[in-house]
Amino acid sequence: MTTTVDNADSSTDVASTLGSVIDEVIRPQATVVDREGAFPRSGVDALAAAGLLGLASSTEVGGGGHGLRVVAEVVERLAAECGSTAMVVLMHYAATAVIEAHGPREVRAAIATGDHLATLAFSEYGSRSHFWSPTGTARTTDDGTIRLDARKSWVTSAGEANSYVWSSLPVAPDAGPMTLWLVPADSPGLTVSGDFDGLGLRGNGSRPMTAEGLPVPSTAMMSADGAGLDTALGAVLPWFLVLNAAFCLGLADSAVAEAGQHLTATTLTHTGAALRDAPVTRRDLARLMIRTDALRAFLGDTVTALETGRDDAMLRVLQVKALAGETVADVTDGAMQLCGGSAFRRELGLERRFRDARAARVMAPTTDALLDFVGRVATGLPLFDVANR
Repeated sequence: MTTTVDNADSSTDVASTLGSVIDEVIRPQATVVDREGAFPRSGVDALAAAGLLGLASSTEVGGGGHGLRVVAEVVERLAAECGSTAMVVLMHYAATAVIEAHGPREVRAAIATGDHLATLAFSEYGSRSHFWSPTGTARTTDDGTIRLDARKSWVTSAGEANSYVWSSLPVAPDAGPMTLWLVPADSPGLTVSGDFDGLGLRGNGSRPMTAEGLPVPSTAMMSADGAGLDTALGAVLPWFLVLNAAFCLGLADSAVAEAGQHLTATTLTHTGAALRDAPVTRRDLARLMIRTDALRAFLGDTVTALETGRDDAMLRVLQVKALAGETVADVTDGAMQLCGGSAFRRELGLERRFRDARAARVMAPTTDALLDFVGRVATGLPLFDVANR
């Protein structure tokens, strides 16, 4: 398993461009996105206009041609400012990975130029976070088109994306466990229901979607019928898990920074001492910093393993989101405790990061599922058994 290795000059250009978008649009809108549960459309549009939504697209179709390392850095920096925007972009890049491998050229070109927002539509009411076991169906109709029927439980950017990488049972019953489709947002029979009023990531537009007799041509199939699980594991999962870890790192790093600033700037009137003057406080902050830096090192090693095709690359990919989810939950919790009652005020920014961080543990594949996968790999078992599939 390999991925593109980025050059330093190109990476610097991306970082500079991203910094401008963050300063001018993403950071100023972050509190409003969270408070109102509003989809961060202005931020997404600004990223698109700056060429950042096409970073992972091939240069052949006009994209940036960047690999996972640079894209992960983008997600990390976005998460530090606005978790909702970061999640929208994360899911776009994960969907782009499979569209680049199996999608039509016109859609790839539209993504490359920033004219197309994509996302994944895997989770279903029937199988919940077990994305590898879809219950939605795909059937051939009399005129040769395919009819999709499904109830998707949570789809990021639902009703906002231009297309959805959609999972279903295969058309042929014995073809395999899953088939993937590229479903345009304007497809008849596709509906979005409800609003997202969640604890965190309040602007990521995660809502249920339903397909009832949704017609797609057979050419909408991505890879072969029944080969969707292999495609998901090979093309989607490395990007999705690594970018989730980058998302967690951005949240953790920003929480540590906020806590450090608060401890430095806040003094006790009756003693004149700053909160940082207490050795125990400095010790606890150091622990949060070390855990965050350990995640950064592990994430970097995971990307290196993918870039160099190391034998342990898939194991690292499975480990990194599990580690990241637990790390960001503990670090944001620790930062809240360090800052005391002040952390509950919205203006400090910690409580928003604390809430956004809760998503990592439960987003499929959940931490528990990933730990099971790691244990299976470590003991020589196949990643999925017949019951899982």
